[in-house]
Amino acid sequence: MGKAARGKKGGPGALGPGPAAGVVRGNPFEVKVNKQKFRILGRKTKHDVGLPGVSRSKAHKKRTQTLLKEYKEKDKSSVFKDKRIGEYDTRISPEEKMMKRFALEQQKSHEKKNIYNLNEEEDLTHYGQSLADIEKLNDVLESDSDNEETGMLSAELTAAHFGGGGGLLRKKALSGQENEKDEKCKSRKELIEELIAKSKQEKRERQAQRENTLELTEKLDNDWKEIQAFLSHKTSKSETKHKVEEKVKPDEYDMIVRELGFEMKARPSGRMKTEEELAKEEQERLLQLEADRLRRMHGEDDTGTKKKPKHISADDLADGFILDKDDRRLLSYNDGRLNIEDDKDEDVEGSAGRTEDDSGEEESEEESGSEADAVDSHSDLESDDGSVEKASAGEEQERINEGNKNKLQSKDQNTKKKAAGLELPHTLAAPGSYEQLKALLLGRPVEEQLLVIEKIKKSSHPSLAVANKAKLEKLFGFLLEYIVELTAREPPELKTIDKLVLVLYDLCQMFPEAASNHVKLVLQDAAHDMEEILETRGRAAFPGLDMLIYLKIIAILFPTSDYWHPVVTPSMVYMSQLLTKCPVTTLQDVVKGLLVCCLFLQYVSVSQRFIPELVNFLLRILHMAVPSRGVQGLTLMHPFRSLDKNGSLLVISETTDAKTWQKQNLPLRMVIGSKENSKTEVNHLRLSCIDMCLDLVRRCAVLYGSLPSFQEVMNPIQILLSQHVPVSGYPAQLQELHNSILTQLETQGPHYHPLVCEKKKPVPLKLFTPKIVKVLEFGRKQGSNEREQERKRLIHRHKRELKGAVREIRRDNQFLARMQLAEITERDSERKRKVKQLFGSLAEQEGRWKAMKKKKF
Repeated sequence: MGKAARGKKGGPGALGPGPAAGVVRGNPFEVKVNKQKFRILGRKTKHDVGLPGVSRSKAHKKRTQTLLKEYKEKDKSSVFKDKRIGEYDTRISPEEKMMKRFALEQQKSHEKKNIYNLNEEEDLTHYGQSLADIEKLNDVLESDSDNEETGMLSAELTAAHFGGGGGLLRKKALSGQENEKDEKCKSRKELIEELIAKSKQEKRERQAQRENTLELTEKLDNDWKEIQAFLSHKTSKSETKHKVEEKVKPDEYDMIVRELGFEMKARPSGRMKTEEELAKEEQERLLQLEADRLRRMHGEDDTGTKKKPKHISADDLADGFILDKDDRRLLSYNDGRLNIEDDKDEDVEGSAGRTEDDSGEEESEEESGSEADAVDSHSDLESDDGSVEKASAGEEQERINEGNKNKLQSKDQNTKKKAAGLELPHTLAAPGSYEQLKALLLGRPVEEQLLVIEKIKKSSHPSLAVANKAKLEKLFGFLLEYIVELTAREPPELKTIDKLVLVLYDLCQMFPEAASNHVKLVLQDAAHDMEEILETRGRAAFPGLDMLIYLKIIAILFPTSDYWHPVVTPSMVYMSQLLTKCPVTTLQDVVKGLLVCCLFLQYVSVSQRFIPELVNFLLRILHMAVPSRGVQGLTLMHPFRSLDKNGSLLVISETTDAKTWQKQNLPLRMVIGSKENSKTEVNHLRLSCIDMCLDLVRRCAVLYGSLPSFQEVMNPIQILLSQHVPVSGYPAQLQELHNSILTQLETQGPHYHPLVCEKKKPVPLKLFTPKIVKVLEFGRKQGSNEREQERKRLIHRHKRELKGAVREIRRDNQFLARMQLAEITERDSERKRKVKQLFGSLAEQEGRWKAMKKKKF
């Protein structure tokens, strides 16, 4: 009983009267009751009962009336809209509609046409024509037929018939007054009869004129047909010239269009070949050239490779030519006879024919000789002996000529063999050792050496075989050894080294890892040798020319701007060790050290990395140019000492030598190790070293000008140049360079400012005021005022509306998808029905045909 009572309270029967109660009585399954966990007194519930079926049917009906209609009318432009004013407004009377339309039309015409019309009178129209023009009755009626002139009414007749006669009578009266003032006006009847007679007369005249025109036209056509065959008129040159002159010259645009029409159009070309395909084609070409060279060297005949000349008849018109291939035959003669070398049989027949002709000629000569002997009865034995001697002499001369020809041919062949033997082979295998490469390159000029290396690269391209890569990698190391040998010669072949750098660069780009390994081995050996010398002797000398050239090549082959590089970084460490651990005792050491400084600046020209060893070495070199008694209180870094015996190595002993000095590069013989003989040359060399050192200081000032510590770094050099260096005894060029460096050091570099506290507004102290919070109320959140609550309420409403809009859009898409699916199924069913109908008709037709076929006629 308790459960039933509880069910009555919470069931749908407990609902109050309303629309839902009637639905419940009809169909309780259409009602959805939203149950609550707890009933709260005083709370009004809005959505305690829902009708999902009713709301769904209403939404479907609404979408059918709106969304489905828009979907069906989509992409259709056949929609007419009646834009007449007040057409569907029942509240406006027809007179008001007409007045509004007339006012709008007048407003449009006034805005467009009569902007500057100051006349306030209105011009009334009827069917687009002004009523004032219609009242004048000046319009002329045209005939419906343009070809026939019959039935046309003149202005006078029209005015008389349709104008009431008043205008015509007035016109006639005026004309009568002008012509004959005394004559009286005619009556209306007389005027009408006169008009009828005049119109008939005009009609007869037009008919007669038309007949005469037709007769003349036919006559002219007949006469023209008779004389047309005899006419062959040609325009004279003067007329043609006149016509050409009368022609208008084309515009620039027309000329450009014609030129574009005659321009060459782009044609599709073949695809770009890969590196492997190009290397393969180059190898085939070199193999062919090498085979030809070997054949020439062995003296073999190349008649088999040459094309045989082809015979051309004298009557040939040469009209069957083909541009792509020349199939014509060449003519050749031998002793006045035509040689046709088409086949061997023809050659044999030709030689047999020539022998027969020769024998025939000999027989004819003998017969003629016998006849001459018979005729000449006065001949004697002496004449017979003379003819025999002449014949023997001719045979000997022919033998001598043949021998000379054979000798000349043999000489030519020998010269060709020698020339082919001296030629470079077109295909060269990569050398397996340095001795093989040296044997290929020694004794040849620079161009041939480069050609040999290029042929080795082409013959051993990595794409042709797998082992070629290792061979070319070894070739890089062999070339480095060959550069050492070139530097050891007297004098060093620097031009050859300069050309070989290009080859090294190409190989380095092809095999960067192998090239870096070879160069690192060279640097390791040099650094290891210097360490051994330092351990044994305590000091090491600067390296030779070969190592300096290696350092120069490294800067060309590898990037020097990287923060760390496996080749460039060790080379920079090695150069810094040279500047710090190698003492300067001779002028040769000065020159080598300055060359290392030049290489250092080349290395750091892009990265602008600060090198303290470079600045320290330049300071020491400038210190050597100052007399020892003039410098006091200047500290030097290791390996330089202030009281060294070589401290005044660059001091000019005689000032007269400074006048004869000319600016030039440092001589290469100082790097090699040759010594100077005269004091003048030594002083000139010192001045050249000072000039180069000052130039390096200027370049360092430009390079390190952006450093914050520029003034501190360059301050010792500035003091030395401004106070201690004896510039007065130097040439004018060095003095100018010295002054420019001092001005640059003084002006360049950042200028420091004293430290000052930053000016800013003082921050007030925090006030520890209590935070007052209102008592929590129902439906409000803690710590929120009315404005914040309104803001949160709007945010909540926005989220709710957004969700509802998204839900409606999703339902609209589902509705459209169902409609589209229904259309597709309807079309498919219609198509299936028609196909089935067609198959049925065809089956019926086939059955009838078979039945007719079975009948016996």
